[in-house]
Amino acid sequence: LFSFFLDAEPSWDFLNSLQRRILTSAASAVSATVASLVVSIAALPFTLVTFLYSFFSEKVFGRSSLIHSFRKAMDGDDVNRALTTTRFSDLQPPLSPPVIDALTQSGFQFCTPVQAATIPLLCSHKDVAVDAATGSGKTLAFVVPVVEILRRCSSRPKPHHVMGIIISPTRELSSQIYEVARPFVSTLPNFKAVLLVGGADVKVDMKVIEEEGANLLIGTPGRLFDIMDRFENLDFRNFEVLILDEADRLLDMGFQKQITSIISRLPKLRRTGLFSATQTEAVEELSKAGLRNPIRVEVKAETKPGSLSSTQLASSKTPSSLHIEYLECEADKKSTQLVDILIKNKSKKIIVYFMTCACVDYWGVVLPQLTDLKGLFLIPLHGKMKQTAREKALASFVSLSSGVLLCTDVAARGLDIPGVDCIVQYDPPQDPNVFVHRVGRTARLGREGNAIVFLLPKEEAYIEFLSIRRVPIQERIYCSDASDIVQQIRMAAKRDRDVMEKGVKAFVSFIRAYKEHHCSFIFRWKELEIGKLAMGYGLLQLPLMPEVKHHSLSTEGFVPVEDINFGEVKYKDKSREKQRKKNLQAKKEAQKQLAKPEPKKTPNVAAPILRKKTARQRRATQTAEDEDELAREYRLLKKLKKGTIDETEYAKLTGTEELL
Repeated sequence: LFSFFLDAEPSWDFLNSLQRRILTSAASAVSATVASLVVSIAALPFTLVTFLYSFFSEKVFGRSSLIHSFRKAMDGDDVNRALTTTRFSDLQPPLSPPVIDALTQSGFQFCTPVQAATIPLLCSHKDVAVDAATGSGKTLAFVVPVVEILRRCSSRPKPHHVMGIIISPTRELSSQIYEVARPFVSTLPNFKAVLLVGGADVKVDMKVIEEEGANLLIGTPGRLFDIMDRFENLDFRNFEVLILDEADRLLDMGFQKQITSIISRLPKLRRTGLFSATQTEAVEELSKAGLRNPIRVEVKAETKPGSLSSTQLASSKTPSSLHIEYLECEADKKSTQLVDILIKNKSKKIIVYFMTCACVDYWGVVLPQLTDLKGLFLIPLHGKMKQTAREKALASFVSLSSGVLLCTDVAARGLDIPGVDCIVQYDPPQDPNVFVHRVGRTARLGREGNAIVFLLPKEEAYIEFLSIRRVPIQERIYCSDASDIVQQIRMAAKRDRDVMEKGVKAFVSFIRAYKEHHCSFIFRWKELEIGKLAMGYGLLQLPLMPEVKHHSLSTEGFVPVEDINFGEVKYKDKSREKQRKKNLQAKKEAQKQLAKPEPKKTPNVAAPILRKKTARQRRATQTAEDEDELAREYRLLKKLKKGTIDETEYAKLTGTEELL
């Protein structure tokens, strides 16, 4: 036993000696020894009994599975493998007893690597720029030092003296940070933390601040900027610490103008922490502008021997406990493969990412109607939902032990949803930087997790692109015997006009979002086989689109539904159907009143004869149009990066409103 716990195998000499001693024991003592042994074993802990059995079984019978299980139990579970041996109580400078108590009550005893590296630095009044894999515990890495810094302030806070600000890109992430911070902030006497996010009336937030005060502001840049601009009584003279979480996303979403304005109102003698899973050039620029002599903290993913080369793992951008696969299939088979994955993982918690809000709406209506998915919890979530609906959807999914969240990239950053087993990317993200954040919703804090991304045959270059970006990925076997569900989708569209219309809207929004893909050299929209894509969406007919008309995209593989009058497809919702008929009748009457006999057209003899353009002229015209469009988008992107326009305006000007 001593040899085992010292991590050394017992020698054969030791075992042989033990065996000789047992065999030479007096026969008269055997029965008493056996009886005593039985009583002793009954009193032993189960894990130790298991160990003893497996230990001798391995030596005598060659069994090794139980000893492996015991070693795994001794080493700790998957969560503990993501932790260091450093306790929060061992950190220097030491954390205050109330914070240690709050950590213990929340179940936190040991630090993750990013926490062990970052907390002492911030508590020692150093600025930090932290680059760590998603799911590594960054939230606690800044919440704890923020509370410690505020506790050590000499001055007692007054109601409207703001001493700390935590900024994050989305409402959901801000709400999550607020919930994590609450038990720690409650240890500060006479201290008030306020959550400030969009989706609610700004006057309500101002009333809360006026009546209750605000010493720590947690929220999104837009609402924080709005409150600071409107509420003149906020005092920042005693400001201590600023945290920017998911900094790269803050800049990508066009918040640079608001962030610059917020920072300009804060004292320069402060502590600043910049946290992100990816460090971009824009983040580096922000670091230079907002941080004073920052210390760079970079925590790499833990290596896991066996599956990939040590070189790949050592530089991996994702946790070693995360297994990422790509599934290559034709566009008309994607929906079938998705349903097959959901069927085989009904008992698991899954997040499925789509490119646009319209796609989430469509699949959120279609999938629950499929026979094989009856009884499965399917919850849609995207940025165009009302704030209350978003909160309800997220809370519902968090509370489930198994189910599926259908969402856009609104749920790709920072959210810590417990127990997520698998991530499915039905559409690869428009922004390649988001890929790591999407898959990071699983395999958090050392737990095992799986991620699957769907790719079309012409998108296979994305695999090499991910490898260059230090994302290890392997091929998933295509399931050839999956049941085709396209006919079921079409039947649902025939029964309900809402399904039919949502399908068309989702299809159009996907093509337009695909057209604006950041990796356009891989995701070439002019090579999209929209016929197969439309079949995969279960459309009844191909919609009229200028992209199809002017660029001759392939419609091969699409089989239109012939035996149906699309004008007669009814809404399942009776009130909507009644309103539709009423609108049709009003439209017919308006057309009758406006109808006038058209004058006969006389040929204009003097008009010049228009000749058909040659193929070369058509190509030249198209190339010129493409170059003009590219130049226009580049100018808009520069304006977005400078903060001249925000993300909403940029999306409208580029036709990508549906992405969030």
